Amino acid sequence: MAIFEEDPSAGKEFMGLIVAANPLGQMIFSPLFGWWSNKIHSIRIPMICSLTLFTVASAMYSSLELKPDNVKYWMWASRFLIGVSSSNTAVCRSYLSDATRLSERTNAVSMISLAQVLGFIIGPGLQALVTPLGSDGIQLFGGGVVFNMYTAPSWINVVMSIGNLIMFMPAVFEERRVAAREIMIMQGKTSEKETWKSIKPDYVSAWTLIVAFFVLVFNFVLLETLGTSLTMEQFAWSNEQAVHYMGILMSVGAIVALITFVAINPLCKFFPENQVLIWGGFSLMVLGRVLYIPWGDGPPKVAEVYNVTIPLTGNSTLDLTPDDEIFLGCPRTQQWCEITPALTLSQFIIGYAFTSIGYPIGVTLIQTIFSKVLGPRPQGVWMGLMTGSGCLSRVMGPVFVGSIYTRLGTYWTFGLTSVMMLVSMIWLLLSRKRLIPPIYDTATAAADPVELKDLKKTDIEQNGMSSVGAAIATGNLSTLPYIDEAEATDDKQIGVSAEGHEEMSHLLNAKNATIVAIGRSSDT
Repeated sequence: MAIFEEDPSAGKEFMGLIVAANPLGQMIFSPLFGWWSNKIHSIRIPMICSLTLFTVASAMYSSLELKPDNVKYWMWASRFLIGVSSSNTAVCRSYLSDATRLSERTNAVSMISLAQVLGFIIGPGLQALVTPLGSDGIQLFGGGVVFNMYTAPSWINVVMSIGNLIMFMPAVFEERRVAAREIMIMQGKTSEKETWKSIKPDYVSAWTLIVAFFVLVFNFVLLETLGTSLTMEQFAWSNEQAVHYMGILMSVGAIVALITFVAINPLCKFFPENQVLIWGGFSLMVLGRVLYIPWGDGPPKVAEVYNVTIPLTGNSTLDLTPDDEIFLGCPRTQQWCEITPALTLSQFIIGYAFTSIGYPIGVTLIQTIFSKVLGPRPQGVWMGLMTGSGCLSRVMGPVFVGSIYTRLGTYWTFGLTSVMMLVSMIWLLLSRKRLIPPIYDTATAAADPVELKDLKKTDIEQNGMSSVGAAIATGNLSTLPYIDEAEATDDKQIGVSAEGHEEMSHLLNAKNATIVAIGRSSDT
């Protein structure tokens, strides 16, 4: 959005606030959305509300040209609301942990992380696709809707958001939660709540992973924020060259990341997840940061500052353009440019390659191990805290660039981030024995994966009555057909809850009853 054209009073400082508005909204509201989904034992309403908000905020962003006054404030508000709506990421991650078995978790998290990377790839592609529309674009509904290069991506978001809303309607999306029931059967419990309350989470591990997630995302965001300007200053590239070459590098890096995401699950079948996280994720990220510490023969080419040190005469044949060679390189106003060695191109490419491999491994396995360490309990708030830590890194990344890179240079920037990554890796190494899922008692010897099985009353009468009687007679109630208290919404569902074993004879007489049972997959 050409905000400077719409509102000339919007300076660079306010643009920084606009950039920070999105992650700030997501950081504040992610734990709240997670708590909400835990409270109502469902993700449908939080998802529908957040997607509705996203639709409205995107339409608001696309309509900024219709706002006569204070456009910059409308833009900040729309960006903030889009960030708030993005808090549904925590809800999705929480549900993913609840709807997958332990054996499925790593692959599922890899796929959702892969989807995020695809969004990063497709997003810039959509922007490039609508660029030919120009700033004038197409006016629809008598000029009430402007479809140009700035507003088109947001209108596309509106359409896709409506599609997502439809996907979460009851006729399309059905919630299925199996994680707690899997552990319940393994432990021989009779209630999901009893199961997860009996398992205390390792809070040290949980907060270790939250901090590690912050450090990992911070380093990735820093490189993403700094990439184009870094290449322009270190290699004396023009803006067009930097955008072109960085586009190629990021496209290749995205392909490498996609391959890495797919390879994570097979890799974790041969090596423990915590070891893959440390040596496959964080070690490569450490190497990627260390490689960015300059080792060139001399300082980079020092550039004059356009329109500050060079006077303009108004003569088009004499005046220089911003792409003139004299303006390409490290700005003279940054004093460190004259004394700090230059970053070499080979350093930059190899470091980016390590990052393209290490980051997908790290971000996937941190979330995977985090969900397993927390156990089968509702994870909405915890996933909100982890999402919030990632958002905090997105807020601090641009601040770090402005305060450290611009003033102190590459030595300090990549020296500090290297130390940050190394300290995190050492702490993960010291905590590696904690970074494993709890070992559950297998009272019922349920070694095979478990899954939900619907049984009609006729099935009980024909096949299940003897087992029910035997269970009551022996006192081994864990083998009884089970229904969670939260699901017993009417008299057409029957089963055994922690408080309802003495009601079994009465419940078995209910007409047209359906028992929600836990059974081995081999029984189906």
